[in-house]
Amino acid sequence: MVFKRLLGSLGIGGPTVDTVLEGGPVRPGGSLSGQVHLKGGSSDFDIEQITLELVARVEAEYDEGEREGVVAFDRFTVGGGFRLAEGEDRSVPFSVTLPWETPVTELYGQPLGIVLGVRTELAVAGAKDKGDLDPLTVGPLPAQEAVLEAFGQLGFGFKSADLELGHIRGTGQTLPFYQEIELTPAPQYAHAVNEIEVTFLAHPGGMEVVLEADKRGGLFSGGHDAVNRFTVGHEGVEHRDWNAEVDGWVRQMVENHGSYGSHGAPYGQDHGHHDGYAHDGHHRSGPSTGAVVAGVAAGVAVGVVGGIVAAEVVDEIGDAFEDEED
Repeated sequence: MVFKRLLGSLGIGGPTVDTVLEGGPVRPGGSLSGQVHLKGGSSDFDIEQITLELVARVEAEYDEGEREGVVAFDRFTVGGGFRLAEGEDRSVPFSVTLPWETPVTELYGQPLGIVLGVRTELAVAGAKDKGDLDPLTVGPLPAQEAVLEAFGQLGFGFKSADLELGHIRGTGQTLPFYQEIELTPAPQYAHAVNEIEVTFLAHPGGMEVVLEADKRGGLFSGGHDAVNRFTVGHEGVEHRDWNAEVDGWVRQMVENHGSYGSHGAPYGQDHGHHDGYAHDGHHRSGPSTGAVVAGVAAGVAVGVVGGIVAAEVVDEIGDAFEDEED
């Protein structure tokens, strides 16, 4: 789907922009390719710069509750420096590399409720206009899919998915938000935990897997969160026993009474406070496998909300996605 929008800052008769992404989902750290199609207006225009902006719908937690909005998380200049003649049709091809921490929006073709977009901005004759917005679909890396598949095989279920504004301290996180994948416990762990939350922080050499368990309280103790961090490489994914590995991660969290760490490495216990945004344990995210994905198909659709957030907020993404649905 594409969006055509007259450049409002240029008034009637200005050029229009129509960005078309290549079909199929892309992967974090992979190439995003497409074409920016321009249609000249009623006179000649100098196209100074064509910029692509990656945007995401995120949630931010405040004392008064949660609010949603849209945050820009990367920008690429893909063209410019030419004159677009009256009525001229011109296409500008592009290929850019997504950040490794780009959130996953689907698993096995099923949407997870994560909304990402590519906004095209033109700088024309000294004026800038965000003239086009396209939905971005991102599939999991092999290691991400393997971990989520293992959770599903072990009996965990998908609950929800979202993006949280803030930073998980003690990690190598680079984006201004992180994805949370919330899973219901497998039967063998239902007595010990209420839910498991998964966050992937990928980088060129591998990824950090941050797990948080909402542990149930005992007869003489209240419930609490246990957080552990594990590192996974991109190579040799197909040769690992992921069911045994992931089960070991969960057992370590359940049995170690809320220890923090990554195979002995310190992990900040301020995971609950992300650069000023309080974390109250309401995580949402992700996927699983087989029957879990069926639950995604049955209960999760990509919702679109305009919203409010904090720094570098981009508005209108909700309206644009609603236009697409129409």
